[in-house]
Amino acid sequence: MNKTIAPALTAGQISATNKDVNVVINKETYAKKNQEPKTDTLGTFWGVGVGPGPTGYLPVAALEVLQKADLVYAPRARSAETSVALQCLAGIDVGIDFSSGEVSPRLREIEFNMDPDRSVLSTHYAQLADAIALELQAGRNVAYLTIGDTMTYSTYGYILAALLARLPQLPHRTFPGITSYAAAAAALGWPLGEGKERTLILPCPEDAVTLRHEIESHDVVVLMKIGARLPWVLDLLRDMGIAAHCAFARRIGLPGELLATEVTTLSATEAMGYLATLLVRKTPREKR
Repeated sequence: MNKTIAPALTAGQISATNKDVNVVINKETYAKKNQEPKTDTLGTFWGVGVGPGPTGYLPVAALEVLQKADLVYAPRARSAETSVALQCLAGIDVGIDFSSGEVSPRLREIEFNMDPDRSVLSTHYAQLADAIALELQAGRNVAYLTIGDTMTYSTYGYILAALLARLPQLPHRTFPGITSYAAAAAALGWPLGEGKERTLILPCPEDAVTLRHEIESHDVVVLMKIGARLPWVLDLLRDMGIAAHCAFARRIGLPGELLATEVTTLSATEAMGYLATLLVRKTPREKR
């Protein structure tokens, strides 16, 4: 998907002093929005999980609301040239031409710098909620995209809570999406839990001692949000002697996809941990 991203404009920033969350918006759209009065009828807010990558994973019901939404908000990491959520919509007709080289008046790209400071992030989410609330109060229907599932380690939950705090009567609906680990398990033929196995969904800890404890305490661990920790995580799995029955998936359905049914010899850089999932099994799968 080739698309020109307009530079963030002062008029389009959520806050002129906030450099970490910007909305890409053209001047004409912004000026028109600020001239329009609030209406008595709120627009509807939709949260849409677009899945981990393959375009065919978008729910049909979610496609219908994307086609009729007045505005579509799509998060983009500051370090990325394009929004992964938008990549997941490539080739799908949602009324936005991603190949035209122009920024659609229906599209808002949000730049995120995922600061580890929770108070800073809370401020960013509040500012974004303020911007979206203005659109909803003008009677516009707004869709917010998130990769994977809307309610699994997603920015959407924070945005929804902030909007409901501002607009308690806000009409809203959340559409679930396929998680990265569900897609990885399906692609690899790797059951996430059988019988009475205990399965843990875990954002990657900061140290090997904690991760080892979690693996030893569960039958299966789904490891998410790995990031730059990937090299030492793989070393730990090898040290524990379980790498042969652990699987790895990265950028499922997107350019650069990588699937591995075992990680004994997998060579990884810190960068490979982004959009990656590890499926960890403490003992080999039992034959039934």
